[in-house]
Amino acid sequence: MKTSIIGYPRIGGLRELKFASEKYFKGEITAAELETTAKDIRISNLELQKASGLDFIPSNDFSFYDGVLDTAFLLGAVPKRYTDLGLSVLDTYFAAARGYQGDKGDVKALAMKKWFNTNYHYIVPEIDDDTDIKLSGSKPFDLFTEALENGVKTKPVIVGAYTFLKLARYKGAKTAADFADKAAAAYAQLLEKFAALGAEWVQFDEPSLVMDMSGRDKALFKALYEKILARKGGVKVLVQTYFGDVRDVYAELTSLDFDGIGIDFVEGKKSLELVKKGDFPQGKTLFAGVLNGKNIWRCDYEKALATLDELKAFAQDIIINTSCSLLHVPVTLDNESKLKEDVKKHFAFAQEKLSELADLKKIAASDTPKETAEFVKNKALHSEVRSGRDDKVRAKVAALTESDFTRPTAFAEREKIQKERFALPLFPTTTIGSFPQTADVKAARKGLRTGAISYDEYEEFIKGKIADCVTLQEEIGLDVLVHGEFERNDMVEYFGECLEGYIFTEKAWVQSYGTRCVKPPVVWGDIKRSKPMTVKWSAYAQSLTDKPMKGMLTGPVTILNWSFPREDITLRESALQIALAIREEVLDLEANGISIIQVDEAALREKLPLRKADWREDYLDWAIPAFRYVHSGVKADTQIHTHMCYSEFADIIKDIDDMDADVITFEASRSDLTILDVLKENNFRTEVGPGVYDIHSPRVPSKEEIKTAIGKMKERIPAEKLWVNPDCGLKTRGNEETVPSLKNLVAAAKEARDENS
Repeated sequence: MKTSIIGYPRIGGLRELKFASEKYFKGEITAAELETTAKDIRISNLELQKASGLDFIPSNDFSFYDGVLDTAFLLGAVPKRYTDLGLSVLDTYFAAARGYQGDKGDVKALAMKKWFNTNYHYIVPEIDDDTDIKLSGSKPFDLFTEALENGVKTKPVIVGAYTFLKLARYKGAKTAADFADKAAAAYAQLLEKFAALGAEWVQFDEPSLVMDMSGRDKALFKALYEKILARKGGVKVLVQTYFGDVRDVYAELTSLDFDGIGIDFVEGKKSLELVKKGDFPQGKTLFAGVLNGKNIWRCDYEKALATLDELKAFAQDIIINTSCSLLHVPVTLDNESKLKEDVKKHFAFAQEKLSELADLKKIAASDTPKETAEFVKNKALHSEVRSGRDDKVRAKVAALTESDFTRPTAFAEREKIQKERFALPLFPTTTIGSFPQTADVKAARKGLRTGAISYDEYEEFIKGKIADCVTLQEEIGLDVLVHGEFERNDMVEYFGECLEGYIFTEKAWVQSYGTRCVKPPVVWGDIKRSKPMTVKWSAYAQSLTDKPMKGMLTGPVTILNWSFPREDITLRESALQIALAIREEVLDLEANGISIIQVDEAALREKLPLRKADWREDYLDWAIPAFRYVHSGVKADTQIHTHMCYSEFADIIKDIDDMDADVITFEASRSDLTILDVLKENNFRTEVGPGVYDIHSPRVPSKEEIKTAIGKMKERIPAEKLWVNPDCGLKTRGNEETVPSLKNLVAAAKEARDENS
């Protein structure tokens, strides 16, 4: 058997692309220097994959920001407001991704959403009725040629036509079907160009095929590929799916003239069943995703090989593949010098997964596979019992009853009590939690880590930052304040460091979006809280002001979803263990005088199963109760907030309301406040703060822009239920953008307040 991967991390082993891109944004390096860094990463990745013995090496899996945005530029689907700026192609691309505010104009960024059930975010293509889809760019061809020049014939990777059209946002009367013919022609031309360049295989990524598909969806998919494949010439075409199974479209998929079909056998609940029906076509290659591309645990070779053995009876030509792109795991364990070997040996990052594929290929080729050294070593590893079991925690989870998940005071009564207690003005203003993590904050954290400063010195520094932040918020005029979160490296990693049962890495970074990288902690054992995590800082901040100070926590579902989870217990069990710990912190905050507590569930929707039939039992039936348990023990006059961002909320809006929070803030600015219609249609009872400006862009919104957003909010939501806030935390922004933006926000809210009186 040969081996393949769907894609590889593009940030560089030490986030070289992130740092180079940010220098470019600041004007510190040229476009040529940025491209040099990018090329170095690409060539290094090619050499590494070639040296590993990988048979199908991808190209065009590299991106300066996002692969879907790359595809929009490849197809000329770029809104006119960006091309009219008159910028270079690269700067136009970044303007679409990040927004632009300068001497050439002022434009917001395109919308950003979660990539299926991952923590990666993609840029949403925007298509107007007059958009002319056609092959317009050369990036995939340039990178294929670059690889050839470096001695590697690659398998070019492109977001497929169906997925691209399904993910796009249509701004006019036309729908995806209206653009199918032009899209098909562009993709067919793409194949013709690759044929001329000498490509043997081209991979079209079609993850949208694992979603629920209607008859119209299947017809669109079939119509697209009948036209595309009719012009494939001598190029073999692989349609690659991931994140689930293709039960709705399996018949169409296997009947079309694809040369290879990539199927996920890790997350695909019905994938094995589909192939074992016995009608996988002869002459087609099955790219079998048996190696988990999303988690960091070592592959269980026995299980992977058992799946491959079952498949051999139904498919003649099988390629050992990853379940999805390795974009979703860190680059390499080589940079982890502090992990103990008895822990490290259980992990496989992207580079190590290449070695695992080589092992699987070697074992599969052996006449006595279970006697190979690689199999024996792996079998012994998976037979070990890891430390970290806590029977007391497990007993607490097992003892939970239905009443434990319900706040005793009804929502309407709490709302009245809280309005009397806080006496906030109409359209109360607040932020989501974090303030800019400036260079001095990062330097202090590094100093503590390296021993350059003592903990007492570090604590005094943090107190000073909190005091300055409180003063700044009072000067700006915000109504509900935050302490700024200067002591936190990340909203999940920080809590993981305060809890027992987690393991942490040094440089295991994963791209979340653009230049934003996160370092997910690893759930190693049972989770428990042994000491307060945030009480000291929140109580100190509250002592500095008479205004309400929000206690800031991350919710159990988000902590779990933004960690690398265990595979030996259920997600439900892990979530409830974390909920036990966060509940203890909530009650401690309340006991220490914090009357407003925000428990962020930014990633609530992230792990929602992609098929609606699985939503309730596989996720919502434990995710919503986990959040409710966190706050069910507080008093009626304690106000519970939560926050969610960058996802589709319409289809689970009733479940979100059922979380029984008092206030929910949403990301809304990049999606033009479309969440408002959903809230109105569903008679959403919870008070809401749809974000009025996008913090992921360097733009400073004007007062008038924010007033317009408040006006849209008032048209759909009762004024007494509305809050005014940015759409996410301000950690990644600078003070030079944050301060004027918040001043404009407060001024807009005050004017709207006056006009409403």
